[in-house]
Amino acid sequence: MASHSKWANIQHRKGAQEERRGKVFNKLVRELTVATRIGGTDQGSNSRLRLAVDKAQAASMPKDQIEEAIARGAGVGEPGAELHAVRYEGYGPGGVAVIVDCVTDNHSRTVADVRQAFASCGGSLGAVGSVSYLFNPVGLMTYPPGTSEDRLMEVALEAGAEDVLAHADGSMEVLTDPLDYETVRARLMADGFTPTTSEITQRASTCTRVQGEAAESMVQLLDTLDDLDDVQNVYSNAEIPDEVLARV
Repeated sequence: MASHSKWANIQHRKGAQEERRGKVFNKLVRELTVATRIGGTDQGSNSRLRLAVDKAQAASMPKDQIEEAIARGAGVGEPGAELHAVRYEGYGPGGVAVIVDCVTDNHSRTVADVRQAFASCGGSLGAVGSVSYLFNPVGLMTYPPGTSEDRLMEVALEAGAEDVLAHADGSMEVLTDPLDYETVRARLMADGFTPTTSEITQRASTCTRVQGEAAESMVQLLDTLDDLDDVQNVYSNAEIPDEVLARV
C-alpha cells in the first residue's frame, strides 16, 4: 500500500468546486452529448458515456435532462451547437504542469479564455504534449474516514486494483488501471464499499511543490480554469500545502 499522497488535495479542492449546481449541470450536459456523439448511446460499450451518466446521477441531475443530452448527442431532437472535445496543456506558477480538458463549440473563444486564465495567474499555455507525458490515466475511487482499511485493501487488491492509498485524515483511495476500473468498482460495491466519488482521471507521475505566493496563485489558476464554461476537467501535478488551501 502506498503512503499518503498530496495528489489528493487537488481532488478535494475540485470536489468543493462542484457544489455550484447550475454550472456543473451545464458541463455534464456537454460531456453527455459529446460522449454519445463519439461512442454511441450504448453504455455497455461506451465507457465514456457510462462515466458521464454516473457523474450526472451523482450530481442529482434529473433523469429527463440526462436522456435529453444523450438524445442530442445521438442526433435526435434539437441539434444545438456542434460540440468538440479539446485538450490544452500549460505551466502554472512554479513550473507546475496543468492539463485542461474542454468541450466547446468555439475553439477560438475557448483557447483565448484558457490562455488568459494562465497569463493572469503567472502561468503560460504550452504546446500539445508539453506536459501530458507527466500524467497517466487511472481509475479512482474514494472512501471516507472510518472505512475499514484492511478489508478495503483486501477486496480491492483481490479484484485487481493497482494500489490503495491511506491519507492522514483517514480517507482512502483505490487506484486501478482504466481497463480494470469497472470490474474493480463492481466488486467493491458488491462487498458494500460504495465510493464517495468514482471516476477515470489523470494522475501525475511526479509532483511539483509550490509554497507562498506561488501556491496561492496556483489555487487561483485552478479555480479560474474550473469556472470557465467550456472547461470539463483540470489536472495538475501541484503539491499545495494544506494551510494554503484552507486559507485561500
